[in-house]
Amino acid sequence: MQQMPPRSSRPLAGQEIVQRLAEKGYQLEPAALEIICRYSGSKEELLQRIISSADRSVAVIGTSMVSYHLESSSFADAAPRSSSPIKSSSPSISTQPTISDPETQDSSAKLKCDITGRSTCIGDYNDFVHYFRDRFSKIREILSLRLNSRPIESLTKSTTGREVSLIGMVMDVKTTSKGNRVIELEDPTGMITAVIQKDSEVYEQSSLILTDEVIGVTGTSDGNGRLFVKSLLWPDMPNQTAPLENGNGSALLLSDLHIGSKYFMADAWQRFLQWLNGDTEDGSDLASQVRYIVIAGDLVDGIGIYPGQEKDLEIMDIYEQYKAAAQWLNGIRKDIQVIISPGNHDIVRQAEPQPALPEDVQSYFRKEMLFVGNPAQVTLSGISLLIYHGRSIDDLVLRLPGISYAAPEKAMIEMLRRRHLAPIYGSRISIAPEHEDHYVISRPPAILHCGHVHTVGIARYKGVAVINSGTWQSQTDFQKKMNIQPVPAVVPIVDLATMKIRKLIFAES
Repeated sequence: MQQMPPRSSRPLAGQEIVQRLAEKGYQLEPAALEIICRYSGSKEELLQRIISSADRSVAVIGTSMVSYHLESSSFADAAPRSSSPIKSSSPSISTQPTISDPETQDSSAKLKCDITGRSTCIGDYNDFVHYFRDRFSKIREILSLRLNSRPIESLTKSTTGREVSLIGMVMDVKTTSKGNRVIELEDPTGMITAVIQKDSEVYEQSSLILTDEVIGVTGTSDGNGRLFVKSLLWPDMPNQTAPLENGNGSALLLSDLHIGSKYFMADAWQRFLQWLNGDTEDGSDLASQVRYIVIAGDLVDGIGIYPGQEKDLEIMDIYEQYKAAAQWLNGIRKDIQVIISPGNHDIVRQAEPQPALPEDVQSYFRKEMLFVGNPAQVTLSGISLLIYHGRSIDDLVLRLPGISYAAPEKAMIEMLRRRHLAPIYGSRISIAPEHEDHYVISRPPAILHCGHVHTVGIARYKGVAVINSGTWQSQTDFQKKMNIQPVPAVVPIVDLATMKIRKLIFAES
């Protein structure tokens, strides 16, 4: 009698796929089953990925969820290359990226997307409508991969007592006198009140909900415009531990130089240049591997940014500040490509997103330098890098428990969880209502790079390297009053081949 091969070693048939999902409590759309049956890889592994990532409120597995896992499954089929972490007294983060052919990689830095030359905002009512509709549409598409939702207008009397899921933008968050949390949610079809009772399992989690962000909720409808919430869902990053990309060479991540301030650390910058240009001994040979320098805003100190700033300035004219900055940056080794994004101290509009520095200012610098907006998506040797100066960190520190300026990487992780760089609208950061929301993180980057808060923070979150790059300005009198402790002259360096990160210290001990 011929024995059947073990289930794990033979292809799954259509009926068995449906049965497997039914055992886990899921139904499968016919079109989704057809896609799985056509998949040439391991259907067993594909099903495991779908089941492990599906939200418990999902009843039907659709084509979008299956297609999502097929698109993101290539990393699992590639052979990983092991690497040992760099030994250093500074902390480092190591991952195992997938192998790719270095000869096929583009060695130049390329701008993929920013606001420069694309602003549509004139500030009227329709601009705000377009902006928030675009935000909702993009994030709803991400959430729909994990949540089988319905429009708010469908929650009529017929849904009374039924468990339903929906996706909405948070209009308001309040706590009642009895301690329950009330969330006002809106989608293009209507509004609903979501109630999270104080004894609910998700009550503590609900303290992280921010106004203007887009979330998914599942709960019981009362058929009269209220939903009693059982679970919450943020768009978040896909579950992965290793980046999908690897390149070659190294990148130095900088921000907040504040040239023109009398607190600019010129001596430390000079030591940095000497190391970078090979004028001092470098036993690690790291300097010779540097191919990119990325500056995430506040190249100069600017004029009139905060009260009493004139007392802190060494250069009183902003154009002279940029000329001084050009002298410092033009001293960088010529084979290194420099990418410069603006911040709130730079000579661009204060409302974000911000365009690249004006062409007359760019003319002070070497012509091969790349000037981009804020935020900006670029690639370095094929590695995707999302640059954002980081002003929304101010809002996140103010609104979220456990978030502080001392650990800016935690605020940046919250950006990734929400798939948005500035989820709160109209608070401490001014955002222009463009027809497109340039802050939505539609595709996970390999690196998220911010500055603004003058402290260094490094982490890894679901395959994304999260880096805040500190400052080159020592503590000002204004910062002393605000109890801000800067971490100056510390440079994160990223090995683009292995995605290891370490810190280089140029401040005097």
